[in-house]
Amino acid sequence: TTGDQFGWGQTANGAWHLGLRLEYGRILDNETHRLKFALVELAQLNICNFRMTGNQNLRLLDVKAQDKATIEAILAEHGYAADASHLSGLRRNSIACVSTNTCPLGMAEAERYLPTLITKLEPLLQQHGLYDEAIKIRMTGCPHGCGRSVLGEIGLIGKSPGRYNLYLGASFNGNRLNTLYRENVDETAILTTLDAIFADFAANRRQGEHFGDFTIRQGYVTAAP
Repeated sequence: TTGDQFGWGQTANGAWHLGLRLEYGRILDNETHRLKFALVELAQLNICNFRMTGNQNLRLLDVKAQDKATIEAILAEHGYAADASHLSGLRRNSIACVSTNTCPLGMAEAERYLPTLITKLEPLLQQHGLYDEAIKIRMTGCPHGCGRSVLGEIGLIGKSPGRYNLYLGASFNGNRLNTLYRENVDETAILTTLDAIFADFAANRRQGEHFGDFTIRQGYVTAAP
C-alpha cells in the first residue's frame, strides 16, 4: 500500500511510533479537538519526535514503552483519538490539495470540499457494507495533481467551480494510474455514479479485491498503460 498505518507500531530496535490521521495535513484546534495544544505539551515533555508523512499525516517517533500511556492521555485530554479506527476507510485514505483557498491554479475546491463530499459518501458506503473498506480517494482543484489525484482509486480533478472529472481504476499499491470515467460532473452526479458502483462492488467483488481493480475487471474503465 502507499497509505499510512495508524495507531501504535514498533520498530526493530524496540522504539514505538504512533500514526495520527490529520485532515489534509492541517494541525488545527477546533470545536472537537485541540491538536496544537496536545502537540505543544508533548514537545515540552520531550518524549517523542515528530514527522509529517507523504500522505499528509503525522507520526510520533522514538517513543519509549513507559511513555505510551502519557501520550494517549494527553491526546485524549485534548479530544484527539490515538488511532483512526473510528473513521471510514474512505476518509482514512483521502488526500486533497489546498486548491482555491491559497492556490491561484485551482479551478474547483479540494481541501475545503472533500471532507463534505466524503460525509455524503459515507452513508452510501454504510448502506452497502463498505464503511470500513480501504478505498483511496484523491481530489485536486486542477490537473497539476498536487494531491496525487491520478493515483486515486477514485480521483477527482477540478474543471470549474463545483465540477470535476471523475477518474477510476488506480491500483491500491500505487503501481497503476487511473483513467477518466466521467467528465465535468457535479456533486449530485458524483454521488449517484459512485452509489451505483459501490453497490456493484459490494455484490460482485472477488475475495480480497480492491476497488480500483474491480472497476477495471467490471469494465467501468480500462487499465491505464
